[in-house]
Amino acid sequence: MHDNITLIFTVALIIIFSPFFAKILKLPTTPIEIILGSILGYIGFLHDEHLFKVVAELGFLYLMFIAGTEINLKNTLKTPSMVIKKVMVYLAILYAFSLSFSLYFDLGKIFIVLLPLISVGLVATLSKEYGKTPWLDLSMTAGAIGEVISIVFLTITSSALLSGFGTDFFQTILSLSLFLVFMFFIFRTIQLIFWWYPKVSVLLMPIKDNQEQDIRLSMGILFLLVGAMFYLELELAFGAFLAGIFIPTFFEHKHELPEKLASYGFGFLIPIFFIHIGSSFDLNALSIDGLIYKAILITVVMITMRIIASLVFIKELGILDTVLMGLSHSMPLTLLIAMATLAYHANSIDTLHYYALILASLIQVISVMIAIKILNIRKITLNNGG
Repeated sequence: MHDNITLIFTVALIIIFSPFFAKILKLPTTPIEIILGSILGYIGFLHDEHLFKVVAELGFLYLMFIAGTEINLKNTLKTPSMVIKKVMVYLAILYAFSLSFSLYFDLGKIFIVLLPLISVGLVATLSKEYGKTPWLDLSMTAGAIGEVISIVFLTITSSALLSGFGTDFFQTILSLSLFLVFMFFIFRTIQLIFWWYPKVSVLLMPIKDNQEQDIRLSMGILFLLVGAMFYLELELAFGAFLAGIFIPTFFEHKHELPEKLASYGFGFLIPIFFIHIGSSFDLNALSIDGLIYKAILITVVMITMRIIASLVFIKELGILDTVLMGLSHSMPLTLLIAMATLAYHANSIDTLHYYALILASLIQVISVMIAIKILNIRKITLNNGG
């Protein structure tokens, strides 16, 4: 009882004071929440309470949902074919680098899937901080495609790790394929209904709404798709991500809704997820021989391969924005930790590599967000003729 009260008070204080520490240290709020979670978890103020874990998982799903709201599927499908081709080349380079690095450094086969992971969850936090910019717009487009591929690989790999290449594995592949086909028909059907009967979208989400109908419908879509993924035993994050895409794609008249949803998430649920991530890292693991070297190696490899791959967009963005875009994809925190946990529990990686991946994911967030901040300041200075 006493431990749970301490846990609640500690989480509350981190949520309240993280923005102040971030302002003082001139760092983004996210790494501050992770660091405070890690330190206070080590001291003993945070512990692995079931409810804490459940709310953190909900925060992760909500983060993926918010990431989805950054993508208007209609606009994405109108993306010039040349850009789409370059996105595919970008992803192909990532997987080629991943294969080469994994074999050269003898990291193991699982790292071929781990190193190129892309998650737009933290790209959504960048959008909140830096607004709409060309490099972030392209980052979201490329990231959306990359994340779908990453989650497909995550779903397939997790199935293979947990059940091997037996009947369950092929059932997972079939379920995922059927779900994607089903979602395609759902999107097309809704698109046709709203085209023939445009008033339906306004009826579902009134412009003048004093009953928070827009929030209710958004939450309903989120839980329906997460529930569908749970029933099909597929990756829940994929369902949350697709639910987010529904909002800007079919309810374009509610321009303020994504920001409204994000304000709630970043003010409550999402910080709890990041605090839990920090608390799950045992600082005693830093004493494991070779851990820091492995974590730094993984971090350098993951950042380098993305910056090199992003050079395919140099004509569209210029050198600084190209590097910024590559860096924005260098923080697959959520998927990397999820995949590392699955691999560890399936005995595909040892304790050293598990903690190295967790530490690398934290180093990536902190170093990349600082680098983006510095480069963005440099960009503003250059644009102002400094």
